Amino acid sequence: MSSILITGGNGGLGSGIGRYFLEKDPEAKVWLGVRSNRSQAEALAAEFSGRCALINLEVTSKESWESAVASILEADGRLDVLVNNAGLHRDHLLATMPDEAWTSVISANLDAVFLGCRAVIRPMMSQRFGRIINISSLSAILPPLGQTNYAAAKAGVVALTQTLAKEVARAGITVNAILPGYIATEALAHMDEEAAKRAKSGIPMRRFGTPVEVASAVLFLACHDAGYVTGSALKIDGGIF
Repeated sequence: MSSILITGGNGGLGSGIGRYFLEKDPEAKVWLGVRSNRSQAEALAAEFSGRCALINLEVTSKESWESAVASILEADGRLDVLVNNAGLHRDHLLATMPDEAWTSVISANLDAVFLGCRAVIRPMMSQRFGRIINISSLSAILPPLGQTNYAAAKAGVVALTQTLAKEVARAGITVNAILPGYIATEALAHMDEEAAKRAKSGIPMRRFGTPVEVASAVLFLACHDAGYVTGSALKIDGGIF
């Protein structure tokens, strides 16, 4: 059985990735890292009882990461896949950006990935196998106005991914990043009809992506057959960039 940890497990993308693993791989055991707002994750765990579970995880805390990874190793004996999906954005023009908006976004989107990767590297090295998939964003390479904090954090995730991939390649561990564009999750729920129409007009496919379209790429990068793919940054954006 493959043991998989997905952070941000209660969001539309995190739970969508978890569901895809559970439906496509009968050997998958999915751990949904959550802090609060657990309803969506709890529903998925109930649907796949015995193969899906919640685990308390504050992604910006070193101690929380160490505790979560230790619990998974105790339960499953191994941890095969880490999907660093948790994150947040607080958009402001830089000239008026509050200090807290900068530090909280960098912490949740970049520091959390560093802490998560570091927490799983040793057990993955011991088992000579591991897959780390970091969810970055198209903002890392095509940043919009008002996202200096978010774009900087997500660009940092890409650089971290590419550097770490070199460090652990000989240990049988791959590290890759995915850069989603507009994906139809709760993150876009605030958009009114006109804003959504304008956004879609800038996408060559003229539609938003779906969580399944991201999840399918995550599943591929996590599989044994993707063992020669590492240090990549895969765009899933409908052709925007």
